[in-house]
Amino acid sequence: MSGDPDRADETAVAAGLTVDGVTFDTTDARLLRAVAEAGSVSGAAERLGRSRARALGRLDDLESAFGSLLERRRGGADGGGSRLTGDGRSLLERFDRLQAVLAGTVRARESVFHGRVAATDGDTVVVATSVGRVRGLAVEAPVVDDRVAVSVRSDAVTLQAPEATPPADATSARNRLAGTVDRLDRSASVVAVTVAVGGDEEENGESVEALVTADSADRLDLAVGDAVTVSFKTTAARAVPVR
Repeated sequence: MSGDPDRADETAVAAGLTVDGVTFDTTDARLLRAVAEAGSVSGAAERLGRSRARALGRLDDLESAFGSLLERRRGGADGGGSRLTGDGRSLLERFDRLQAVLAGTVRARESVFHGRVAATDGDTVVVATSVGRVRGLAVEAPVVDDRVAVSVRSDAVTLQAPEATPPADATSARNRLAGTVDRLDRSASVVAVTVAVGGDEEENGESVEALVTADSADRLDLAVGDAVTVSFKTTAARAVPVR
């Protein structure tokens, strides 16, 4: 990692696009966005607390590798300025997609349900848990009544509004749990959603972690307290013996 604090990333895993030895990273994305918002390199540099010369030098380096990123207007009644070209906008979009993938990988968690094997079918098992019956793949030869822990990664979990949940025979996601949104942890590109499942007024249930894109969370208009259907495929769940 560079010793330059201005180029330090905020995440443990840094996203970057490299062409001809030049890497476009989080700091560069901030610079392009600041230019787009301020309408000029000078205004962007001021917002970011950098010198104009330093910002211009970095933009020259980026354009030598990634092509024309800014359309510069000189003089005129408004004093000139800069705006992103189509290539500049495309570069930001590519970077955002990469960052979303990395963020999802880093932030993915596992939900674990304990129970006993209720039925077997080859390598798949049906496990009776406190939140209902959960289907998964057995990592060892399954035996009915064995105690197992079933785990599923949050990036394999899908959320739907209850009224929009497709019929069971219309999807390969055989696992379905009714729940309520308990917590939302949002970043720029992804949202970690904690959903309370199972339980009742007298007994606390458990929770399922889901990792969705910010766009999906906005389309679902997710908020704490919302009812949702949690679903995931049998192949996304792993049943491990508990001894």
